[in-house]
Amino acid sequence: MSLASTLSAASGPPSPGPADFNLPAIFEVGSLEITKPMVLLTFSVVLIVALFAAAARPAAVVPGRLQFAGEMVYGFVRNGIGRDNIGSHDFQRFVPFLFAIFTFVFVNNYYGLIPVVQFPSMSHIGFPAALAIITWLVYNGAGIKQHGFLGYLKHETVPAGMKGPILLLLVPLEFLSNILLRPLTLTLRLFATMFAGHLLLLLFSLGAEYLLLHSENTLAIPAGIASALLFVGISFLELLVMFLQAYVFTLLASMYIGEAIADEH
Repeated sequence: MSLASTLSAASGPPSPGPADFNLPAIFEVGSLEITKPMVLLTFSVVLIVALFAAAARPAAVVPGRLQFAGEMVYGFVRNGIGRDNIGSHDFQRFVPFLFAIFTFVFVNNYYGLIPVVQFPSMSHIGFPAALAIITWLVYNGAGIKQHGFLGYLKHETVPAGMKGPILLLLVPLEFLSNILLRPLTLTLRLFATMFAGHLLLLLFSLGAEYLLLHSENTLAIPAGIASALLFVGISFLELLVMFLQAYVFTLLASMYIGEAIADEH
C-alpha cells in the first residue's frame, strides 16, 4: 500500500483516496505499461491452474489434503451453486465457467490481505466490468440458444401469465432490468466492495502509522493504537467479505443462466 505523497511530521494526517489505486507501471513492454494489478491478474491464472492441476493429478480413491481441498471447492461450486440454481438437467455444461469465475474472483480478492502484495485486483473497475460482460454474454448466449433470439427476448421481457395494456409498462422495465442493467450491477457490487474495503484498510493502517510515529499530539498514542486495532478488525472482516463477494458474483451468474434457459420467466 502506498500514498501519493511521502508522510512527514509536518504533512498532517494521511488522507488516502482513489489516487492511491492508480499504481505506477512496474515495467514496459514496448508502449504497453505493465502495472501491479495486471501482474497479479496474470499470476492468479497461473496459480489457479497450477494448484488444481496438482490437486487433480493423484486422482486417488482416498484423497490427500490438496486433492481433498480441490474436490471440496469444486463440489461447492458444482453442487451448491451450479446445480441448485441452474437445475440438475442443464447445470453440468456451465460448471467450468462458474468454477473459473469463483476461483478467479476469490484469488484476486484475497490479494488484498497478503503482506507485500496487499492489493485486491477487483478494486480496479475494469476487471469486474470484464467479468460482468463475459457473464452477460454467457447467459444471454445460453438463452438465445435455448429459445431462439426472438423467443429469448419474449422470455426475458414478458412475465408469464401477463397480458393486456400492463405489458406496455412491464416490457421496457423487464428489458432494462434483465438485459441492460445486470452487467452494471454485477460490476458495481464487486468493485465497490473491494474498493471500499481496501480504502478502509489504507485509512486505518496509515492513520496508525502517522499517529504512532509522526504525530506530537499527546493523544496520538491511544488514538494510534485504536486505529491499529480497527485495522486488524477490518482485516478479519475482509476475510469474510472477500469470500462472500466471490460467492455472490458466481451465485448471481448461475441464477441468470438458470433463468435464461428456463422454460418460463
